[in-house]
Amino acid sequence: MKRCIAALAAVLAVAPAALATPARAAGEPAVALSAAQAGAGGSITVTGSGWRPGALLTVLICGESTPDRGVTGGTDSCANADGRAVTTDARGAFRQRLPVAEPPVPCPCVVHAATVTGAGAEADAALRVAGHAVQPLPAGSAAGRLSLRTGTRLDGADGLLTRFGAPPSRTLVFTVGNIGPSPVKDPVFRVGTSHGVFAPQWDERQWRGTLAPGSTARITLPVDLAGGAHGAYTVTLEYGGRVLAEQPWNAGRPWGVTVFWILLCVVVPSAAFRLGLAVVDRVRPRGPASARGPASGTAADGRTDPPVPDGSTGLPAPDGRTGLPAPEVRTPLPTSDRRTRLSEFVRHLQGLRPSPSDPASRTTTALPWFTPDVRRRGTAEPGTETEPRTETESGTGPTQRAAAPQGCGGSRPGVREDVSGRRPSGT
Repeated sequence: MKRCIAALAAVLAVAPAALATPARAAGEPAVALSAAQAGAGGSITVTGSGWRPGALLTVLICGESTPDRGVTGGTDSCANADGRAVTTDARGAFRQRLPVAEPPVPCPCVVHAATVTGAGAEADAALRVAGHAVQPLPAGSAAGRLSLRTGTRLDGADGLLTRFGAPPSRTLVFTVGNIGPSPVKDPVFRVGTSHGVFAPQWDERQWRGTLAPGSTARITLPVDLAGGAHGAYTVTLEYGGRVLAEQPWNAGRPWGVTVFWILLCVVVPSAAFRLGLAVVDRVRPRGPASARGPASGTAADGRTDPPVPDGSTGLPAPDGRTGLPAPEVRTPLPTSDRRTRLSEFVRHLQGLRPSPSDPASRTTTALPWFTPDVRRRGTAEPGTETEPRTETESGTGPTQRAAAPQGCGGSRPGVREDVSGRRPSGT
């Protein structure tokens, strides 16, 4: 008889476990416990249904929580070290053995199951932990509870200014429902952005409106990054101390900033170089002539060409150098007498020579084609033939030949000169 009574009591203790989860709409995630009460160190079996197929879930025991309110203190109020991870099957169901541990805060307690990746979803089932402290919930604990109904997405695109370092911005769009017993007015969400392994930077965003119990609403919140930010970021949505969803964001690189720095590295050194050349040209010392101002023959950079004699053309010399004296345009010489023409030509060339007192004569060397070849009259260049002269021109007519001694070919009697002007040896 006693054994039958003990068996009946065990059945009555397990029977309410199937009803531990509040009624939910068909298709919504739900969890059920094998026992409504268990002591620390024991274990219970958690079963779930209505989850997304292949979803990864975490199963924890949390304090200061009820199925209506959820886990108000976040995962800080849960026994994280004794939690378990489980993956749902193709039907969205799972079955997991969970050790019972005391949470860091007093009960009431729940078994909390929530998705880790993908669209956010969660469900709670009440659990009494034997021997653990129980305290009333804080004031205002009867407030409404928001749950994510759909996945999140980021709307928007980068503009032209974003390519040049302007802060990227997007709009976070999601749908939430009030599953609590009271309405929720003007809820405040926390939106965090994190890059790599760094902690999120949180911003509070308030949505204006009221959600009645059991109603849903589509909410849009702005999300901004710092200027010039690029790379893989993660946007985290949090409400009431609970993480509702995480959304990846791949921000593009601001290539306009890169092009700007490349141009800056090229243009600034070039401008500095040209400015330095201008300063050096302005402050470098000048000669005495440049102090009095540029004179004739002075170039813009201060260089002075040799003086050009009066009457010269100032044309470049055959070797390409400029500023050298050029021959003067001569008028035709008289043709009455060859000797007269030669003497006038020699005097003309001697007139082109600069005087020894001229400064140009000390710095400029006379070129070979401007050096007069002054020779004695009646002589010719070695190796050249003299032009035969007539008797009248040479002065050797009948009268002159008779007066001249035999064998004389010059003006000095008794001395004979050859064509080249050299006096024969032995005279």
